[in-house]
Amino acid sequence: MGIQVDIQNTAIIGMQWGDEGKGKIVDRYSGDFNYIVRFQGGANAGHTVVVNDETFVFHLLPSGVLNPGTVNVIGNGVAVDLAQLCTEIDGIADAAGSLENRLWISDRASVVLPYHKERDRQSESGEEKIGTTLRGIGPLYSDKVGRKSFRVCDLLDSDSCREKIERLCRMNNRLLTEVYGAEPVDVEAVVDEIMALRAQVMPYICDTVELLCNGLKEGKSMLFEGAQGSMLDIDFGTYPYVTSSNTTAGGITNGCGVAASEVKNIIGVTKAYTTRVGEGPMPTECTDETGEMLRDKGGEYGATTGRPRRCGWFDAVQVSYAASINGTSTLALTKLDVLDAFDEIKVCIGYSVEDRIYRTFPADTAVCSRCVPEYKVFRGWNSSTENVSDFSSLPDKAREYIEGLEEILGVTFPLISTGQSREAVIFRDKGE
Repeated sequence: MGIQVDIQNTAIIGMQWGDEGKGKIVDRYSGDFNYIVRFQGGANAGHTVVVNDETFVFHLLPSGVLNPGTVNVIGNGVAVDLAQLCTEIDGIADAAGSLENRLWISDRASVVLPYHKERDRQSESGEEKIGTTLRGIGPLYSDKVGRKSFRVCDLLDSDSCREKIERLCRMNNRLLTEVYGAEPVDVEAVVDEIMALRAQVMPYICDTVELLCNGLKEGKSMLFEGAQGSMLDIDFGTYPYVTSSNTTAGGITNGCGVAASEVKNIIGVTKAYTTRVGEGPMPTECTDETGEMLRDKGGEYGATTGRPRRCGWFDAVQVSYAASINGTSTLALTKLDVLDAFDEIKVCIGYSVEDRIYRTFPADTAVCSRCVPEYKVFRGWNSSTENVSDFSSLPDKAREYIEGLEEILGVTFPLISTGQSREAVIFRDKGE
């Protein structure tokens, strides 16, 4: 039972502004796949997995790494923070066992260096801040597009590695001091740090394009893990309040070198309500006690930064838009149990802006910020759904809410998460 997937290749993509619970869904299904592939984003992502009452937060490692039979790949589209990656590898040593031949880092991936983080901090110090995680992700991708990034393959030769880091640090120090008026980074300290980390990651570096293409030829199955959410996509999200990579399914080919035609199934993940972190429009945000209650019940604090998340009702306009641009017809619904204590539950089915009605998500963030939601109201169930594992055991009103969402969205929810643990999942038969 469960989501009917083509085991050959499946992508799991966030349908909102991130934090939808993708890590749990990837972990839950990773045992069915040979390869788990992270294809974009960096240490600004935080994927939480709970196994045997132990919590793991992955920022760079694919969320399937705790399943011993999987090969985990960090693709070329990922912004690799070497210090963070080494910390994560050390942190799962007991739980995951040996990573030999189970973890590979693309030699084409770009590396986050200390000056990226300093540039990020300087950019976010003004009034027009985006609300980034300050992990250096935007500056790194900017350098990548500008053809000035340090790549993983540059680590392979120690002499040229040192020379390139020194040159890039000097170049960025001019930017920091002359444009931002900030202190320069210590070039020798940066070189020493990266050279020390180099020794730890060298065993995991390989040509992951060749690895994955050979895997496809051998009939291996692959699960592609997206970071952040569709509404943070650099092209399709609430620009400029977005991340700097393509978070939608379209980013898979560029992010790991697997052809789009090889991805047979795309599963979207969405919460039973809406959250986002950082600046930018969020039409259904509740700034009253409802938002506070959602935050408290859902533990809505960023896995990467600890920042409180902005919370609001489910936005069907936004999720329908995300499902369309990703090509999803199947969704996983998470955190249903957070709604257990509400007397009524609202779902946004349209926006009004002055005299215009929107049934799809506007491109202009100025328009988005003026959107007034049109709601459909559902009655709450006021009883616990936590850890329920059978659809028929849910309260009647909870089932009505799920079925109501399916009707509004025109999609199905074969998987429903009712708690943090790996086992707190409802798999629905087609007839339910």
